[in-house]
Amino acid sequence: MQKLDWYILKKFLVTFLFCMLLFTVVAVAVDISEKTDDFVKSGLSSRQLFDQYYIGFIPHIWSLLFPLFVFIAVIFFTSKMATQSEIIAILSSGTPYFRLLRPYWVGGFLLATLWWVGNRYWIPKANMVRSAFQANYLDRNDPSKNIYYGNCAACYYLRTDSNTFVGIRDYDTISKSARGLFLERISGDRLVYNLRAESIVWDTLSKKWKLYRVTERRLDSMGERMTPYDTLLLALNVLPEELRRDDYLKDKLTTPELSRFIRREELRGTEGLNAMRVERYRRTSGAFSVLLLTLIGVIIATRKTRGGSGMHLALGIIIASVFIISDRFSTVFATKGDLPPLLAAWLPNLVFSAIAFRMYRNTPK
Repeated sequence: MQKLDWYILKKFLVTFLFCMLLFTVVAVAVDISEKTDDFVKSGLSSRQLFDQYYIGFIPHIWSLLFPLFVFIAVIFFTSKMATQSEIIAILSSGTPYFRLLRPYWVGGFLLATLWWVGNRYWIPKANMVRSAFQANYLDRNDPSKNIYYGNCAACYYLRTDSNTFVGIRDYDTISKSARGLFLERISGDRLVYNLRAESIVWDTLSKKWKLYRVTERRLDSMGERMTPYDTLLLALNVLPEELRRDDYLKDKLTTPELSRFIRREELRGTEGLNAMRVERYRRTSGAFSVLLLTLIGVIIATRKTRGGSGMHLALGIIIASVFIISDRFSTVFATKGDLPPLLAAWLPNLVFSAIAFRMYRNTPK
C-alpha cells in the first residue's frame, strides 16, 4: 500500500460512511411518516421508540442496503476523480489499470468482511428488537399479517425424530396447552407404538409435557397391549416456543442457529424451508456482492463522460436496480417454485460477474 492507495482507500471509506448516514436519515424519516399513527397508538415516548424499535430498525436497513451503499460510494468519489482528470493522471504515469484497482479491492474486502460478520451474528440480534416491536404494536392491528396471538388456536403435525410422528390440535400459545395429542412410532413399515391424549399442558417445573386422559398402545409380536393413564409426563423433542408461527424467525437467528434450525426441521419433515435456506446462503453470497459491485462501480466511474458524475450515478442506479430485481426474482422462484436455494442466492452474482468481466475487458486502460 503506497500513498496513492491510502488516498483512494480513505476517500472510499469516508464516502461510504457519508452515504450510509445520509440514506439512514432518509430511511428513518420515511419510516416515521408511514408509522406515525401506530407510534401514537402505542403510547410510547420518543426515547422508548428508539430503544424498542429504531435501535433494531437502523441495523436492519444497513444490512439490506449495505451493498448499495458501497456501490454508490464507489461511483460517487471515483466519478469525481475522473471529472478532475485524476484517473487520467494516474494511468498516464504508467500505473496499470489492474494496479489502480488495488485500494478498491482492499476497501471492498474490508467492507464485505464487515457485512458478512454482521449478518451472521450482529444483525440478527438487532432484528430481535425490531421484530418484537412490530409483533406487539404494528402487526397486531394489521389484518394482512397471518400471525397467531393470544388464544388463537393452531394445529401441528411434525416428526420429532427419524421414526416418531406427533400431532397437536388447538394449541394455545398463552396457556401453553392443547386440546389433543397423538404420537405414533414406526419401525420399518410397521406401527409399533401409539399414544393419544385428550389434552396436554407444558409443565414448567419438569420441563416436560403433562398429558391428561391418556391411552397408550404397544404393538409387537405378542399383539396389542393397551394401558390407560389419568396423567402422564412425556418428554417430547418439541418446546412450546417452537409451536408458534413467527414470520421474522429467519431474520432473528444467527447463522449457526439458522443452520441448526434447518437441520432440525428437515428431520421433522417440515415443508416450506426454502426461504430459510435462501437466507442462509445469501448471508455468504451478499459479501461477494459487495466485492462485485465495487468492481462494477470502479469500471463505470473511471471512464470520463460528458455527463460527469450525474451520468455515472444514473447508470449506477440502473445497474443496482436490475441487480436488486434479479435477486428478488430468484428468491421468489426458490420459495414458490423449484429453483434450488443455493442457486437462487448466487444466481445474481453469477450473472453480474459475467457482466463485470465483459465491462472490464472493454474499459479503456
